[in-house]
Amino acid sequence: MLRAMIPILSLHVGPAAELAPGVLSAIGKHPVDRKLRLGPEGFTGDEQADRRHHGGPEKAVHHYDAGHYPTWRAELGDLPALQAGGFGENLSTQGLSEGDVAVGDVFRLGSALIEVSQARQPCWKLNLRFGRKDMARLVQQTGRSGWYYRVLEPGEVAPDDALALVDRRAPNWTLTRLHRLLYIDRLDRAALAEMAALPPLAPGWRQLAARRLDSNRVEDWQRRLNG
Repeated sequence: MLRAMIPILSLHVGPAAELAPGVLSAIGKHPVDRKLRLGPEGFTGDEQADRRHHGGPEKAVHHYDAGHYPTWRAELGDLPALQAGGFGENLSTQGLSEGDVAVGDVFRLGSALIEVSQARQPCWKLNLRFGRKDMARLVQQTGRSGWYYRVLEPGEVAPDDALALVDRRAPNWTLTRLHRLLYIDRLDRAALAEMAALPPLAPGWRQLAARRLDSNRVEDWQRRLNG
């Protein structure tokens, strides 16, 4: 059940830097101890190296459940990046996961207002980040992906702020349900039609559902997962 108030554990931003020779990424976020401005493109001081696939109004803020980290460490060992900020998240909280959060959930965060726009589709840079060739695929398989927000009202956010639930526009469309449709029941045409017409969902994801309906085929994930 989605709680009305979720305290932030930490707030993270960071610049783009070399993740591997010739590969730029801003996945290396660092915690901040000051109030930040949050606008339509994200937090002041935050960057994205690949603007084609990361950032922008539909991916202004990335959120990851800190409760996933102990599970990852139990499965993979104590990898250095398996700590808050490791997945490039801006917001780290406890007790709010993909099974709780739905597309279109609206939260007050500091003086800003944000809305869940989509889940994260993992890409091959996670493999470099964690030193495992299969990390992106594991994130996809488990559904422990995190999610993104769009900014409805800009404002300021402090590390000790909390997420306050304001509205639920599509509570039946949890991120876990999206994950199942994308990666398990991949050609459920009735669900794809509903997904393609879901107003709070990011346009790119609605288009993905529409393409599957038109082609009756699932897109190739190899390049995204393996580089």
